[in-house]
Parts: sequence; structure tokens; C-alpha cells
Amino acid sequence: MFTLTINGEKVTVPEGTSIMNAAKQLRIDIPHLCYLEGLEPEYHCRICGVEIEGEPRLAPSCVRAVSEGMKVHTNTARVRRARKMIVELLLVNHSADCPTCERNQTCELLKLAFELGVKKVRFEGEKPSYELDETSPAIIRDPNKCILCGRCVRVCHDVQTVSVIGFINRGLDIKVSTFMEKGLGNVECTNCGQCIQVCPVGAIKEKSAVDEVWAALANPKKHVVVQEAPAIRAALGEELGLPPGTLVAGKMHTALRRLGFDAVFDTNFSADLTIMEEANELVKRITEGSVLPQITSCCPGWIKFMEHFYPDLIPNVSTCKSPQQMFGSLAKTYYAQKAGIYPAKIVSVSVMPCTAKKFEAQRPEMTDSGFRDVDYVLTTRELARMIKEAGIDFAGLPDESASQLMGLYSGAGTIFGATGGVMEAALRTAYKLVTGKELERIDIEPVRGLDGIKTATVNVDSLEVKVAVAHGLGNARKILDEVRAGKSPYHFIEIMACPGGCVGGGGQPISFDLALRGIRGQVLYNEDRVLPYRRSHDNPSIKKVYQDYLKEPLGEKSHHLLHTKYTNRGRV
Repeated sequence: MFTLTINGEKVTVPEGTSIMNAAKQLRIDIPHLCYLEGLEPEYHCRICGVEIEGEPRLAPSCVRAVSEGMKVHTNTARVRRARKMIVELLLVNHSADCPTCERNQTCELLKLAFELGVKKVRFEGEKPSYELDETSPAIIRDPNKCILCGRCVRVCHDVQTVSVIGFINRGLDIKVSTFMEKGLGNVECTNCGQCIQVCPVGAIKEKSAVDEVWAALANPKKHVVVQEAPAIRAALGEELGLPPGTLVAGKMHTALRRLGFDAVFDTNFSADLTIMEEANELVKRITEGSVLPQITSCCPGWIKFMEHFYPDLIPNVSTCKSPQQMFGSLAKTYYAQKAGIYPAKIVSVSVMPCTAKKFEAQRPEMTDSGFRDVDYVLTTRELARMIKEAGIDFAGLPDESASQLMGLYSGAGTIFGATGGVMEAALRTAYKLVTGKELERIDIEPVRGLDGIKTATVNVDSLEVKVAVAHGLGNARKILDEVRAGKSPYHFIEIMACPGGCVGGGGQPISFDLALRGIRGQVLYNEDRVLPYRRSHDNPSIKKVYQDYLKEPLGEKSHHLLHTKYTNRGRV
């Protein structure tokens, strides 16, 4: 333990603590841009510089470790002048379209300029004029707004281990780009969108479908249906003035009706449907001695990661479509038949926490309904913008339910949005399929929480079923290397591309705070506890869709509409 003085106040912290983190103990916030909790600091921006008595230069507080007796000053005239100058220099080269920028309410550079009292930019410089990277169906990169903080590079390399973006060139020509500047759509990008979550400005954003959805809603010849993923109800309120941890399922359904959607359903319904298919597939694999471990297929970011880096494991991945795509197939078949609407008139919209869902909806194999199963994908942020644009007082809305045909859901469906939720939901139903009995302890605590890799063993009719959960592609890689080497002890593995699971998806309100993602996950577990049905196989709407249309899990119609195949995009 070392004792030092910061701004005249003593503080004792463990050896190796950075000055920035030591200052936090005294409730002193040192301004910064490139630093972000959860990422390895690299002190690109130098805004966090502080004075240390006896040293001639300002020291970057994000990486400088404390020492015994150190005397630090974080708010001297010299420090303030340096910070202002750095921000001014950034603004010289930064695109000045703040009023129309996606991040004009959440831009860290703009916020920092205000807090540091930057009232004018004293320098002149050339604005960059790079082309936008619009090659991806999910993400747009604008190098003209990039401030070279390196956050996106670090999250892609260190957390997700995908490494498709990095610094290129030198000197004044340095910028962040892809290999050979091919664009995100032409490299191994998984579309997870974690780069969006860590970007402090508007240099990376989702490819918006808001205008297309407004046009569909205004077209009297179209019947527009909507589904919303489990994680949306745990985070949408944050964008609309409600505190984190607020469940907004009912207000969300009401808002969607007021926006003009003809039918408001819920992806939680098709999450239950996914469990029926996936749990039956797992039981079949175990009892028939087929390929194990079975790995979940709900996350399109993980699926594309697998197709690029682990295509040899395709036989291990469940053939089930994601809940989004299962819903899309049924919207233009089952629902169209029930409502008496020609499928070509139906526009299927989904609201997802995930930018990778935009890519998934455009996959050529996702047309089993005879049409494109999901026409447009909105992120949580895009839906919030539509609600604001429509002038809807979201916080004051009454609660309404989704339409029951494809909107009634169980607690198992709602916990899909948290890491470990798919695993827990599947085990609740798999246990019933094998034993004919209900799982007594329905809350499977070992697969919950924010540990990068979680494991558990569930006794199913004298069979010890070993399961694992990984969230974040770096953690997934550890599990997958075991499977590839033939050393995996597991029967069933859940993988989610984003740290925290879908609650931390690339389309959620901007934040890389894992604790906040944990709060969102708890919202879903809280809803699970109070719902009348907590197992997917108990959902009356699920029973009805099988009785009236699909007939049975893994049956001929189910296989055609609800299952898919994958593409080898790698070199293995």
C-alpha cells in the first residue's frame, strides 16, 4: 500500500494503482478521452495529464502508477491550459457537423470542451475529407470524425479478439482503418458493434433504417408488424429519460402502436419457440450420440465469428435460427394465414439491441417464408429517436401488452437478453423433455452473472449435463479452442458476442460499463420471476403455434421455417 497526496489530500491505495484511479478514491474526476474502464490504457490523448512535484513534464494519470510520498496536482493553471489546448487541437481537425451528428447529445469531445471552458478554437487547420466506409450492412465508419483515441482498436483486438481495425500510415496521415482499407464489409468484422459502444464521438455508428421504417408506416398498402428483443425492455428507458434498471415492456408496446405499427408482437415469443427447437435438438443429440457439445445459435455476431475463425465447428452449432429470424419466418406464413393478409404486403420490422442483426436479416438464406423474413432492423437507439421524433411522452405512457398470437411470452423467453439466459431457458425445457418432470430449482444461478466464462452441471435423469456460458468473443475463443482440440467436457455451450450478452449489444444506449449491463440483465431476471409462465413449453401461444401450424418441434415444417445452415468464411 502506498500513501500519496493529491491536491493536498492524502490517500492510501494498493501498489500499481494508477493516479487516475487513486484520485477517484478522493472523488476527483480527471478528464480523459482515450481512457475507458475495461480497456487497457494507452494514453493517446494526454488530456489526463497531471503535475507531479519534482517532475518537469505532465504525466498521463491513466497509466502512471502511484509511488510512496508522491505529490500530485490535477487542477493547476498549467494543467488546465494543457487540457484546453489538446481539446482545441482536436477540434481543429474534427468535423463540425455537431447539430446533425448522431452523437450530438452524447459526444464526449463536445462535453469535455464545455466542461474545460473551451470557448473558441485559436488554431487553424485542414479538415480531413476521407470517404465514409459504408461497405458493412450494419455499421458506418466516418474517419473524418475520428480523434485517434484507439478505443475501437482496443475493444476489437483485446476484448473481441477479431482485430479487423487498426492504425495505418504515420504522422499527419495516420488514421484508423481496416486491412488494405477494404472496409468493414469486406473483412472478418462480426458486426458486433462494440466499437460503437466505446467510440467517444460519432466516428462509428449503426447503418440506420429509420427512414425506411417511417416510409413503410406511411404506406397504406403495407401492413407493418414489429417485434422487440428481450433486451430492449431493459434499456430503452435510458434513452427516454428513465433511470437505468427500469422495465419498460408495457410502455414500449404502447409507443409502438402510437408510432403506427399495425401489429405489435414480441421477440420473447419466438425466444420461447427457439427454446422448443433448440432443447429438442440438444436432447436428440445427447440420446442419439450425435455431435457434442451443441453450441447455441441465437447471436449473429458469434455466428459470423465462428464462420470466419472456427468453420470446422459448424457441425457443433445448433441449426436453429435466432428468435428474430424465427419470428420473421412466421410473420409472413403463420401470421399472414391467421390474419388473411397476402405475405408480400407485410413489412416485418424488428427492434434489436444488436447491430449484427442488421447483417443477419440480409443473409441470403433468411428467406424461408418465400420472402425476406425480416425487412428492417432498428436498434434500441433508433427506436428511441423515432419515439422522440413522434413527440411521444414515453415516461407517461400506460402499459399495454403485445398481441397474444405472437406476443405472449414466458420468463424463459425474457432472460434471453442476459448472458446465460439462453442456457438457463433451454435447461428448463430440456429437463422436462428427458424426465417428464419440471425442474425443481428453476433459477440456475451458476450460469448467471458477469464472469467471462461460467460453468455448471445439471443432473438430468441420472445424466450429468455439463454446460458452459461465454460472453465476449475473447472468452468465446477460449471455449472454442477447447472444443477444437477435443478437450471440451461440455454437452451444451452458450456464446454471446457482446460482453454482458444482448443487454450490452452494439445497438443499446452508448456505454461500455459492465456494471450497467449487469443492472439491465437483472431487469430481465426480475421480470422472469413475476410472469405467469416461466418455462417456454408452458407458453399457451407456443402450444397453439405447434397445434395449428408447425405440428411438432424438429418436424418437417419446423425444420423448413425455423432452422438454417451456415457458411464457411474461413480457411480451415
